[in-house]
Amino acid sequence: MSRIPLVVFGNNTFASLAWYCLTHDSPYQVVAFTVDQRFLNADTHEGLPVLPFEDLEASHPPEAAHLIIPLGYHAINSIRRDRYLEGKARGYRFASYVSSRASVWPDLQVGENTLIYEHAIIQPFARIGDNAIIRSAAHISHHCVVGDHAFVAAGVTLGGNVSIGAQSFIGVGAVLRDGLAIAERSFIGAGAVVVSDTEADGVYVGNPAKKAGRSALDVTGG
Repeated sequence: MSRIPLVVFGNNTFASLAWYCLTHDSPYQVVAFTVDQRFLNADTHEGLPVLPFEDLEASHPPEAAHLIIPLGYHAINSIRRDRYLEGKARGYRFASYVSSRASVWPDLQVGENTLIYEHAIIQPFARIGDNAIIRSAAHISHHCVVGDHAFVAAGVTLGGNVSIGAQSFIGVGAVLRDGLAIAERSFIGAGAVVVSDTEADGVYVGNPAKKAGRSALDVTGG
């Protein structure tokens, strides 16, 4: 059975991680990487060509290859959001990746351009939106909703019925009590223990987590 051609956006470690997992654990064959022209500082990455995103149709048009954008949380996930929306507007179809080593149920709802890495646990009735990243060993409990463009880092634990707003970032090892509503573009620091709802664009750190004085955009390089 032939594999599906796929172009990975990026030329950094996030792109390398996605390339490795997709190569060894998916029906896709990565055929190239792509980046914005101003970041095109090498012709190859992981032995494959790196192409300018602005001209990707010339070599890999939407009807010939899928696209995946595994960018990180820079500018509170807005860079990944913007490139995803641009790719959709240009007609590209998006891959999603759920590791065969993740613990998920057959009826899990996963959006497009979403990556779920090894040993993540996603319980029944949870839903994962479009363009989201769930890193290794995250625990997404029952009836949780992870919104579009969100990033859930390694080792995060969500209690049941937690709602993660669009573009939010949940840092390594954070713990979120059951029933919480995490507002859009929230930044939850590594190791934070969140026991109450958050406000949009807020930064929350500590145990119990408290709102810091800076905005989520400030702390993520916006």
